[in-house]
Order: sequence, then C-alpha cells, then structure tokens
Amino acid sequence: MICVSSRQVPGKPKHVADSRYLFERYLAIPLANVWGIKDRVRLTAEPNLILENYFFTQARAPSQADVRSLCKKTSWPERRVQVWFRRRRNQERPGLRKRFCEASWRCVFYFFAFIGGILALYDKPWFYNLKESMLPSQYWYYHLEMGFYLSLLLSLTFDVKRKDFKEQVVHHIATLTLLSFSWISNYIRIGTLVMAIHDSADILLEGAKVLNYANWHGTANGIFIVFTVLFMVTRLVIFPFWLIHCTWVYPLERFAPFFGYYFFNAMLLLLLVLHLYWAVLISRMVYKFIFSKLEGDDRSDEEEEDSDSSKERNHKLSHTNGAGARGRANGH
Repeated sequence: MICVSSRQVPGKPKHVADSRYLFERYLAIPLANVWGIKDRVRLTAEPNLILENYFFTQARAPSQADVRSLCKKTSWPERRVQVWFRRRRNQERPGLRKRFCEASWRCVFYFFAFIGGILALYDKPWFYNLKESMLPSQYWYYHLEMGFYLSLLLSLTFDVKRKDFKEQVVHHIATLTLLSFSWISNYIRIGTLVMAIHDSADILLEGAKVLNYANWHGTANGIFIVFTVLFMVTRLVIFPFWLIHCTWVYPLERFAPFFGYYFFNAMLLLLLVLHLYWAVLISRMVYKFIFSKLEGDDRSDEEEEDSDSSKERNHKLSHTNGAGARGRANGH
C-alpha cells in the first residue's frame, strides 16, 4: 500500500533562495563572463510621463486608435510613439545573462536533486515494486524539493516571464500541494518517484538552454532531442501508466475510497494535463527544428526589433552593396 507510515526524521528545510543567490553571484555570473555571454545592447525609451503612465496603467501594446490619441497628447508623430513602446517593452524583458543564470541554477539543482533522489531510492524494494512496504525515507529529499518549488513560485514575478506563465503558476501550486499532502498523508513512496522522473528530464532542458545561451548550438540541439524523448517517456508513459496506475488501483485493494484518495489522484491528473500541454509545445519546437529553423523557446517573450535600428542597418547595407542591393535591403 502506498500510504505506509515511517519514522519522521527531524530537520529543517534548506534555504533555497539564499543558495540560489550565492550560486548565481559566484558561479553562474563568472561562467557567463568566461563564455562571453552578454546582454544585448538596447536603446532606452526617452522620458515621457504621458506614455509611461499609459504603459503602466493601460496597456504595454496600445491599439492603433490609442496610438493616434497619444500622438495628440504628446505632439509626437505616430512612428515615434510606436518606437517608444517597442523600446519600453524591451526594457522590461530580461537580458540574456539573467536567463542564463536562471537556467544554470535550475539545471544544477535538478541534477543534484535527481542524483540525491536516486541515491535515496536505488536500494529500496519499492523503487522496483510499488506493492512493497516502505522503509525509512530520507526526508531531506522532500525538504529540498519543496523548498525549491516554493522559491520558484515566490520568484515567478522576478524570473524570466514566458508565455506559459499561468501554467507555471498552476504547476508550482499543484506540485507543492502534492508534496505537502503526500508528506502529511505518508504517500512518501509515490512522491519520491514522481519527483525523480520529473527531475530526470528537467536536467536536460535547462542544460540545453545554458549551452544555447553560450552559443554551443550543435550540442544544445542534440541535448534537446534527447530531452524530448525522455520527456515523452517519463511524463506521458511512466507517469500515467505506472505511477498514476499505482495510486488509482492499488489502494482500492485494501481500503475503500476516501477524500485523500480522490484529491491526490485529481492533483496527479492535473499535472498530467500540464504535461500534455507542454508536450504540444515541445512537439512544435521539434517540428521547427526538423523542417525549418528553431530559434529560442516557444514559451519565451522574445525581444522586438527596434525599427529605427533596423532602418539604419538597412541604410548602411544599401550604401555598401550599391544601388542593386538597395532595393533588396528595403524589401522591394
């Protein structure tokens, strides 16, 4: 049975936030310097109280009608207002070094958490047979994982914001709820296995990001392919057909269904739905990788090109290549 009790080992959760700060300052940033990872030079939006007020209170991307209204209020031409908003949005986006530090931290955490989880589980009989009774668990594994996901939830507004921001919030809350509930209800065995299979694929994802930011694109692409295969196997095969099957079928062999049974399985199914959502995004990225060109992360909010900068580059290119190239550079 899954919910077999074991003796609780006293201990305190790790200070994950402090560890992350120290890691980024003394390891990730120096590594970024060694690999020459630098933030892209951005043109700063010129000061304008009217546009700043609209940006923070109304919308980051104004409609065409609002642009015309802002032109009247600022006495600026329409193009100047549009360029201002592009530059202002770019100022809010995280730089390459911040993304590199975040991916490095996650990659290192997942790696050591996964290794620690395997060391804690490899000699346990229930790692191979889920019907075996549970031996005394190493509770630091739970403390570490819960502290990490709590730090991710609290730092979501400061970390790199991606298109699946809402899904990330749901995922972190569901994960913390599952870990807390499994801890309280002594669903420890299944909880450790869920954490282990999740960490195994996440190591490769964050590692591929780190290498991509460092311009090791060939290696990053290879790791991404391995990650895709591992993600599909662990999240869409092992997770539903082994782990959820365990929590869904085995408890009924000994006990009648109760609230915890339905709640725990509902949270696992919620995670499965999120896995399916991310599997679609990953499949789209693999399709682009094979049939076109994969650039960045489909979840990321990509930086916009500054129109003035683009125009200036095209102007220089036309002068360099002559009259014939001028038409092509300008899109004619």
